[in-house]
Amino acid sequence: MRLFDIAALDAALSYPALIDILDDAFRSDVIAPKRAQYSIERPGEEPAVLLTMPAWSAPDAEKPYIGTKILSVFFGNGKRNLPGVLGAYLLMDGATGQPLAVMDGNRLTLWRTAAASALASRYMSNPEASHMLMVGAGSLAPFVIKAHRAVRPLTTIAVWARRPEAAEAVVAELAKEGIEAYATTDLEGEARTADIISCATNATEPLIHGHWLKREAHLDLIGGFTMQMREADADALHRARVIVDSVKAIEEGGDVAIAIAEGSYTADQVAGSLADLCHGRVAGRPEGGGITLFKSVGVALEDLAAAVAAWEHGAGG
Repeated sequence: MRLFDIAALDAALSYPALIDILDDAFRSDVIAPKRAQYSIERPGEEPAVLLTMPAWSAPDAEKPYIGTKILSVFFGNGKRNLPGVLGAYLLMDGATGQPLAVMDGNRLTLWRTAAASALASRYMSNPEASHMLMVGAGSLAPFVIKAHRAVRPLTTIAVWARRPEAAEAVVAELAKEGIEAYATTDLEGEARTADIISCATNATEPLIHGHWLKREAHLDLIGGFTMQMREADADALHRARVIVDSVKAIEEGGDVAIAIAEGSYTADQVAGSLADLCHGRVAGRPEGGGITLFKSVGVALEDLAAAVAAWEHGAGG
């Protein structure tokens, strides 16, 4: 059994290749049971969340695989200088059940989450989009920016964070790879002019307001995955053509689910899922143009597709 650490995953995965792989995966027959989510009470500490996300290839797959991601979400880890989300991915042979690899779950999640957002953007955002606003400066931010650069001709990239120094750190990290970006403290001003706005935060109150969005804007909501997390208000949903990565984004948590629960939005207003886009069952952009919105909470088939890609690239499997 092979270990894929951060360096091994970075060597095996790339954009836009992973975006194309996810496009194929969403048109495949991968089986992904409902994600299990458990709340862990910790006396004297903030509560934590344990997530398990299994998926496996269809029975008739030529090279079947089974994979499971196990993640812990400890909201207070920032005080310990640790990531809030930690985990691992186990990849197994789908024909025998033999374990093949254990992969760094955090790094795999970064790669696939950004790829899924860029995949949605490829179907939904203005093909001429050149101005991107990245809201949030966590570990996901550079991946989201690089993934979107692989599908749209971005020339202006702004990064906003509650702590300006965190945004500056992302800008410096991107500069090492020759990507020009700048930190901003003017969230509303940038949001009003951006073609693509990606949010990857732990916000519990809306950061982006619908009345800020220009006509051709694409809003990419990544961070909120519980009923206590929200990055955009209901007005943003009402103004946009909304696509979700899965039914979980409607039922379990984040912006769309919260708006439905509070009665300010309805599930039948959602235009479709990312699988619907990839299959061509729904259009990504409104006829005649308009605002688009993609809400993701994470889908297990994305992890499986990315893990298989890393395995087959790195091990010649």
